[in-house]
Amino acid sequence: MQDHSGSPSAIHDPVLRWYDANARDLPWREPGAGAWAVMVSEFMLQQTPVTRVLPAYRRWLERWPKPVDLAAEAPGEAVRAWDRLGYPRRALRLHAAAQAIVERHGGEVPDDHDALLALPGVGTYTAAAIASFAFGQRHAVVDTNVRRVLARALTGVAQPSISPTAADQRLAVSALPADQTTAARWAVASMELGALVCTARTPRCADCPIRSRCAWVLAGSPPYDGPPRRGQTYEGTDRQARGRLLAVLRSASAPVPKSDLDASWPDAAQRERALDGLVADGLVEPLPRGRYRLPG
Repeated sequence: MQDHSGSPSAIHDPVLRWYDANARDLPWREPGAGAWAVMVSEFMLQQTPVTRVLPAYRRWLERWPKPVDLAAEAPGEAVRAWDRLGYPRRALRLHAAAQAIVERHGGEVPDDHDALLALPGVGTYTAAAIASFAFGQRHAVVDTNVRRVLARALTGVAQPSISPTAADQRLAVSALPADQTTAARWAVASMELGALVCTARTPRCADCPIRSRCAWVLAGSPPYDGPPRRGQTYEGTDRQARGRLLAVLRSASAPVPKSDLDASWPDAAQRERALDGLVADGLVEPLPRGRYRLPG
């Protein structure tokens, strides 16, 4: 493929100005939100759109405004409060991270990148996001939106690889402004551009602040020519079955009999497989006499 590489420095200022004028007003971006609020938002936003996260995020911070508040509760309460956000193991990991923050860091989210990376459930992306968004540090924060913006603007391809690669990380590092404060703003601005304008299916190139400098646009917006990108299905899957089982347990104030779980999903084999998976993941706790509850 012909190299349409652009210049990272040429796109910084337009994107930052665009962000200043167009950024969404989100609670975790407020000046006084704090590192815990940023951390909660990052856990919730993984594979979940902002519109679904906002109500759950507000309820969570009202109930557990600090890590110590969450750490004092049973992990099952975190799973219950996670409600219908999906991928509920994130709730258990956030609870475990809160406990680690209390035990290792005096109840305050650490500002050290390595310390963040050592917390349960915090991977490369989340550690960089918290360090950048909460503490203004210079890190490459590489989510799907950022990967897509950089792939188009700097390398001229319609879509990045299906899964993150080391090359994506190197490209994001190369695009970071040298100044720490500017780099932190760039991290959130480039992510916002990908979420609102440089979208996957119908990019709004006419509204893009870097359309005249985008390598993909300058190359004639060539179509994606990589492996098929299949969307995730949900109806009838084990994920849906797991969700139905968890919904029964979330709504119950006491352990429930197996018959209540059986009534929530018609396919017996799939239901048992889903229940076994929930138990193995620590999301459901079996009790004597065939009863079940959220983890205590």
